[in-house]
Amino acid sequence: MDFHYTPEEEAFRAEVRAFIAEHNPPEDKHEDPDTLRAWHDALIEKKWIGFHWPKEAGGGGGTLIEQFILKEEMSAARAPALGSDFMGLTWVGPALISYGTEEQKARWLPGLLDCTSVWCTGYSEPDSGSDLASIKTRALRDGDEYVVTGSKIWTTLAHKAKWCFMLVRTESSDRYGGITCILVDMKSPGIEVSPIPNLIGTHSFNQVFFNEVRVPVENRLGKEGQGWRVVMGALANERTGISESTTMEQQLDRLKALAKRAKRGGRPALEDPEVRRQIARFDCRIAAMRLNGMRHLTHQLKGELPGSETSVNKWLRGPLEIEMHDLALGLLGAEAVEDGEWQRTALGFHGTVIGGGTPNIQRNIIAERILGLPKD
Repeated sequence: MDFHYTPEEEAFRAEVRAFIAEHNPPEDKHEDPDTLRAWHDALIEKKWIGFHWPKEAGGGGGTLIEQFILKEEMSAARAPALGSDFMGLTWVGPALISYGTEEQKARWLPGLLDCTSVWCTGYSEPDSGSDLASIKTRALRDGDEYVVTGSKIWTTLAHKAKWCFMLVRTESSDRYGGITCILVDMKSPGIEVSPIPNLIGTHSFNQVFFNEVRVPVENRLGKEGQGWRVVMGALANERTGISESTTMEQQLDRLKALAKRAKRGGRPALEDPEVRRQIARFDCRIAAMRLNGMRHLTHQLKGELPGSETSVNKWLRGPLEIEMHDLALGLLGAEAVEDGEWQRTALGFHGTVIGGGTPNIQRNIIAERILGLPKD
């Protein structure tokens, strides 16, 4: 693994930093619609939304290393997101580029790039969570339409989404080959969205019911029975491994700042040896996550197919989230019962820990696919 950058890559990093210095809004304005629109317009002009997509798909044609540099610098500066539709840009766009017809690309890619689309993903079901191949939601062919009946759960942003990137079962006898990917208009008759509130009274998760929803066959992505391959390829774009460590680095910065403010025995908590040891352990684990992410990036640069090593970072992140929040709430002391940023995230991080596969599922993947141990 080569940790050095070429002069061209360093020049691109300098370009990104200059852009951030000029356009990055104050953090208290990150949710303001007008501020975000101005931020997105500046990104669109640079073609940095969908930057790693090929130019013929409307993207910037950036290299993997340039995309990594772009995300790294944006994250370090705590800038707003690169686009407004995370799921659409992360999963739907790459899947359309790989499997979509020219008509499908022309229909859906522009909205992802100009920040006007909102997508949700219909994967998990009440009885099919991390074992995604066991889905039961049916799509029966009726002429030029599929008739979809079933339910999806833990569907993030289904209450706001315009479209759903969805897995359905078109064949019951083939566990993997009987799964098809379809793109569903969320305004279709027969769709009911039921919110799932979290512990702080807000919600991003939903259960979605499909009661004989009609979806045009032209909205199928890939061939019938190819859905497993389509979605697994899309998920590989999420689990680059580096995004996990970048998020945790930001979390650790917040924790260090809290330890400087909090008091133990009348002195800053950061001067307490045990607190310092805990933070140092967190730092080492995050550094290991980052190096593992770089290993995955190296495989991608060599043109190798995504492997299971990204499950390592996903598995490491869950316990790390919990332990860091436990320390933060301990440092807050009596203030921990009051409303605050740490308190809200401590009650709301379960989606991060569970989403994309629980820690136990990640352990199974690591054991079976990396260590070669017998199946659970």
